[in-house]
Amino acid sequence: MCPSDFLVSAGRRAFVSLALTVAVLASSAGLWAATPNVLFSDGAVLQQGRPVPVWGTGDDGEEVTISIQDKSATATTADGRWMAWLPPLEAGGPFELTIKGNNETKVGDVLVGEVWIASGQSNMQWPLNRTVDSEATIAAANNPQLRLFSVPLKYSDKPETTVDAKWQLCTPETVPGFSAVGYFFGQHLQERLGVPVGVINTSYGGTPAENWTSREKLASVPETRHYVGEGGSDKASGLYNAMIAPLVPYAIEGAIWYQGESNAGRAWEYYTLFPAMIEDWRDKWGQGSFPFLFVQLAPFKAITQEPTESDWAELRDAQRNTTLVVPQTAEAVITDVGDENDIHPQNKKPVGDRLALAARALAYGENVVYSGPDYAAIDIAGDTATIHFDHVGTGLAIRDNDGNPQETLSGFTICGPDRVFHNAEAQLSGNTVTVRCDAVTHPVAVRYGWANYPLGNLWNADGLPASPFRTDDFPLTTAPQE
Repeated sequence: MCPSDFLVSAGRRAFVSLALTVAVLASSAGLWAATPNVLFSDGAVLQQGRPVPVWGTGDDGEEVTISIQDKSATATTADGRWMAWLPPLEAGGPFELTIKGNNETKVGDVLVGEVWIASGQSNMQWPLNRTVDSEATIAAANNPQLRLFSVPLKYSDKPETTVDAKWQLCTPETVPGFSAVGYFFGQHLQERLGVPVGVINTSYGGTPAENWTSREKLASVPETRHYVGEGGSDKASGLYNAMIAPLVPYAIEGAIWYQGESNAGRAWEYYTLFPAMIEDWRDKWGQGSFPFLFVQLAPFKAITQEPTESDWAELRDAQRNTTLVVPQTAEAVITDVGDENDIHPQNKKPVGDRLALAARALAYGENVVYSGPDYAAIDIAGDTATIHFDHVGTGLAIRDNDGNPQETLSGFTICGPDRVFHNAEAQLSGNTVTVRCDAVTHPVAVRYGWANYPLGNLWNADGLPASPFRTDDFPLTTAPQE
C-alpha cells in the first residue's frame, strides 16, 4: 500500500469512528429523541374547534414545543413520553406541524377539519372494492380533502401506545381496500360540510363488543364481569387494547359503529354491554358525550346453526334501546338493503349516507330528517292498537325496498294475554298506524319487523325505513334460563 492509500484508509476509519461516537453521544444526550406518534404524520387530519392533544416519545426532561397555524404548546417529557395540547384550530390547510425538542420534526400536508372513528366487525371492515358498483365508485374516489387511516388487525393483552399505520390521501389507488362504510360516510360529510375529513378505520371481522371494551369497564358492570374473572375469555378487551387504546386521546368529532352479528344470541347482555362500551370510549377520550352513531343489524335469513329465528330481532331491539338510554346516539336502519343469503350485504352506500345524515343532525346541528319512523307509544281501545311514532318527517309512507309506493302495510304482528303473536292487519291513520287481528280480541302488545329477515314496508316520506320494534317487555328468548 502506498503512503497516500494508507492515509486515505486511515482517514476513512477515523471518520467512521467519529460518526459512530457522535451517534452514540447524540442518542444518549437525546439530541434526536422527540418523536411524534404515527397519528401525527404527513397527510394527517386534525380536529377543528377543540383542544388538540399531540404526543410522542422522547428523553426524560426534554422540553417539546409543537406549533401549527401560529399556535403552539409545550410539554416536558416524563417516563419517555410527552403530550402537549394545542388550542382549538381552524379548518383548512395544508399546514405544517412542527415538533421541536432536542431535534426538530416537520409534519407536512396537515389538514384541519373533522375526524371520525369508524369501528366494528366485518360489515364495517368490508372493503370498497367488494361493494355494488365498486369500479365506478373507486374510479371517482379522488378527493385530497378526505384522508384515510387504517389500524392493523391485532389483539393485545394490555393497552398499547401506537400502531403501524399512516395517513393516506383518498385516491383510486388507496381507497379500494378501505372500509366502504367509512368511505361513503366520510365522502358524504366532506361534500356537505366543505371542510377536510379524516376517517380512522379500526374494525375487525367476527368480533364481539366485549373485545372492544376495556377490562376495567367490563369488570365494573355486573352483567359483563364474567369476561374478566376466572374462566373469562383470552380475547376480552384484546381489540380495545390493540386497536382503540393507541388512538386515545386523538381529538375527534365522533364515532361510527357497525357490529352486533357476533353478539346475536346474547341480546339480553347487549342491552348493558353496548351502552357500557360507548360510555367506556367516551370516558377514555375525555371529550364528553361525543356523537356515537351505529348501524342496526341488516336483514339476514340464512342462519344454519343457532341462534334461533328471534335472535337477530332481539339484538336489533337492544341496539334500538341504546338510542333511548344513551345520549347523543343514533342508529342507521337498513332493513331495505339486506341480503337474505349474505351476512355481508354489498350495498354499503346507503349505510354510510344514513350515518352521515345522523352526524349532520347530532354533531353539526343541521335541520335534516336523519331517522325513519321510530316507535313512541301505544294506545289500545277494544280490539285495536294504535301506534304512535317519532321521526315521521313529512309523514308516514308505505313503500317497498326499491322505494315504490304500496297499498298495504306488512310486517306487523299482535298478541293478546297469551303472548302468542299473529300476523295483523295494519293501516295508516295520519301519522299513526292502527293494528288489529280477528284472532286477538284483547290485544296487549304489537311488534313490527320482528324476524331475522324482516319484510316490513313502513317508511317516512323522506325516504327512510322504520325501525323494527316491540311494544312489550316480555322476557327474551336469548336470556339465561333460571
